[in-house]
Amino acid sequence: MTVRGVFSTSIAIASGLIVLLGALVPLEMLANLRTELLQWAVLIAGFAVLVGIINLLAVHLAKIRAKKGSGYSLLLIVSLLASLVVAILSTPQGTGSRLLFDGIILPVEATLMALISVSLLYASMRLLRHRAGLLSIVFIATAVILLLGAAPLPFGEIGPLHYIVSPFIEQVPAAAGARGILIGVALGALTTGLRILFGADRPYGGK
Repeated sequence: MTVRGVFSTSIAIASGLIVLLGALVPLEMLANLRTELLQWAVLIAGFAVLVGIINLLAVHLAKIRAKKGSGYSLLLIVSLLASLVVAILSTPQGTGSRLLFDGIILPVEATLMALISVSLLYASMRLLRHRAGLLSIVFIATAVILLLGAAPLPFGEIGPLHYIVSPFIEQVPAAAGARGILIGVALGALTTGLRILFGADRPYGGK
């Protein structure tokens, strides 16, 4: 390992230990160091987002100059700049921000979620045609029950599906699956953090 690698590894391990001990050991000095390091991390993450936005603008400006998908690129740049102006001139709870969120962002997100639901249902039906199995049937049946229980049907709500079956699926098996995924993510993050603390992984080495 080079001198640069040893220095980077030492800084990473020391920073990780300070943050970990600051959360576990009730010492004011460790708590202050932990807070300072976390604030540095937030600042670095903010600059990383800024660099990503600048890179995004550069890529789409290049597309506009090359006239490849320039309409979508121009729309993206105008939307980005308009959102930036609204964010600067208005507070997070101001009229401009609420209008931008309620009038554009929220409807677009709702539309995307609806399209994802329909696309997943269609993909599962195609899967059932090519690879029928018990899990595929259970998945399709669950998706259909949830859609029928949540969708505003022309003839009204289906009482048992809306009030009994759908809430049970959402609160018991779906919630259990989501918690299992979160536990897996937490264990993966813990394992990665421990490997970095022990110096087994060095993602900051540029390789």
